[in-house]
Amino acid sequence: MAKDPSRTEQATPKRRKKARGEGSVPKSQELSKPVLLLVAILGLQVYLTTIRDEITTLMRWFFQDGFAMELTTASVYALFQRCMVSLAVMVLPIALLIAISAYIVMRLQVGKLWAPKIFKPKFKGFNIAAGLKRLILSKDMLVRLAKSVLMAAAVAIGPYIVLKRAIHEVLPLFYQAPLNIAAYILKAGQSMFYYALAPMLLIGIADLLYTRWKYEENIKMTKSEIKDERKQAEGDPVIKSKQRQKMMAVMQRRMMNDVPKADVVITNPTHLAIAIRYNVMEAPAPQVLAKGAGAVAERIKEIARQNNVPVRENKPLARALYKMVEVGDIIPEEFYQAVAAVLAQVYKARPRQG
Repeated sequence: MAKDPSRTEQATPKRRKKARGEGSVPKSQELSKPVLLLVAILGLQVYLTTIRDEITTLMRWFFQDGFAMELTTASVYALFQRCMVSLAVMVLPIALLIAISAYIVMRLQVGKLWAPKIFKPKFKGFNIAAGLKRLILSKDMLVRLAKSVLMAAAVAIGPYIVLKRAIHEVLPLFYQAPLNIAAYILKAGQSMFYYALAPMLLIGIADLLYTRWKYEENIKMTKSEIKDERKQAEGDPVIKSKQRQKMMAVMQRRMMNDVPKADVVITNPTHLAIAIRYNVMEAPAPQVLAKGAGAVAERIKEIARQNNVPVRENKPLARALYKMVEVGDIIPEEFYQAVAAVLAQVYKARPRQG
């Protein structure tokens, strides 16, 4: 599949987490092979004495007592159990060591991972033609073919080097004891293994680096995807603006509903309007019920006149209250005297209006 040229941005942590949740992680299978082979050969070297002793015990029993054993159902069953126990003693420790090593190698590559989504069938992307095209014509197929060829060459190097060097040592083995022949074969096999292991490890490390690079390229994002993800995390500015407008509308409706309860509306006189109420049962000081500028101020004054709420002009006080006091707050102490003077005028004028 051709790389999308628009994917130029490094993946975000959210994108990486999503990819890991889907089981997409960078891992190299080629690195595991030489590592597990090395662990196996080292384990065999340490455990070889136990395996040899177990085989020797079995062979001695077969050649000394086994031929004289009477074959019955019980004796055959006992023989089977004994063979299974011996086989387990020889094989299970090495198999367990390889299994633990495989787990450690994979854990070091991908970390802690649990992705049940990989078990879910994906029929949506099932396309035989596209699959064959990816299998035959893709760049990844050529890379896998190259890795296989190099691994095969690495495995062939060991026997070639050892056999070429030992070609003159084979004939004298006919005159050696069986134990010496076995020791020579094991030593030659070990040499073959180590000659093959070095290039296999290099191929595995190169494959790991390539896999990680390929993974980073595959999860790269476009600038649009980065922008969309940021919007999802922070909230779409358009949606937030609409929500803010709705909140302001609700607050204005609530504020306008409180204007008829005010004792006085202080104005600028045309640009600002602040509705104030003083009720000792509700607050210890006068409280701002509504405030606004421009069209909102005109609406406050209009509602005040419709409900017979006095409107008083006081430019310095209106500007200070609009700037420093929010709707619902009581006025600061430094405005007590100025507001009290306006309220006193209002209270004094009420009887004459009645």
